[in-house]
Amino acid sequence: MNIKKHVKRGLWNHLMKSGIEMGLASIIYEVGVASKYVNHAMRTGDLGLAGTSNLYGEDQLALDVVADEIIKDRLDHTGRVSRIISEEQSEIVIFERQSRVGGYSVCYDPLDGSSLVDVNLSVGTIVAIYAGDDPLQSGRHQVGAMYVLYGPRTTLVYGASNGVHEFTLNNLGEYVLTQEYIQVKERGKIFSPGGIRRDYLPEHEEIVKKLENDGYKLRYSGGFVPDINQILLKGGGLFMYPATTKAEHGKLRLPFELNPMAYLIELAGGAASDGRRPILELDCYDLDQRSPVYIGSREEVEMATQYFK
Repeated sequence: MNIKKHVKRGLWNHLMKSGIEMGLASIIYEVGVASKYVNHAMRTGDLGLAGTSNLYGEDQLALDVVADEIIKDRLDHTGRVSRIISEEQSEIVIFERQSRVGGYSVCYDPLDGSSLVDVNLSVGTIVAIYAGDDPLQSGRHQVGAMYVLYGPRTTLVYGASNGVHEFTLNNLGEYVLTQEYIQVKERGKIFSPGGIRRDYLPEHEEIVKKLENDGYKLRYSGGFVPDINQILLKGGGLFMYPATTKAEHGKLRLPFELNPMAYLIELAGGAASDGRRPILELDCYDLDQRSPVYIGSREEVEMATQYFK
């Protein structure tokens, strides 16, 4: 389907006209509301350490903690969310279930790449949405996913049964539709390779060499959200964060980062794999679960998996 461009249609209006279930629509909309406060906090708030650490033992920035609280409060406000897991929380958070109709569970990274804020690089919020009370499910069970990119413009991309769509935050504080029914090209022209090259496994080294020999341009920001956004909106390519000699399961976390992005990319016609299996087919059983990833245009992902067979 051709991408249609609009300048006036708002996020809530789009959700309603798309026929998305009211509870799911409320969650997507409220994350959008939360992102406006996160955006403001990021541009005006404290960028120092909060004096606490997350479940991985990493020092938390004050901004991480603020973003986490803002999003958690807005999800609770929907009255539709029963459980959440956040990259900044050490355990599953349970909301009271009174009057909650058609419950959902949500996994989110409140501010992915937050260490890039103080050097003025783009960062983002990533969200996965599941029906029911279990936030640790195979990514294939997602009913929706989204991310917000805080860059020169603040943009929101959500995907559900009605496709993948991009919205831009305007000067009036409203998300307005920018692109509808986004599709990833079968083949792209860029690649984004994470990790340290000296630690690459032989299979991954061969993948990188082939991409270089085929003339692909290297585009890597150090932020997962901006790199995926570039592949999604700029016509395709391949993002990779592989298993390495020092990290056999890679770096990126399955529940908060890989599952929602794999959902969006697949919904837009692309693919995502750990090198052997689709990301969305992996069992998710732990908050700290990680996986290698090859995600983007279908041809490049299929090429990468050939090296692991």
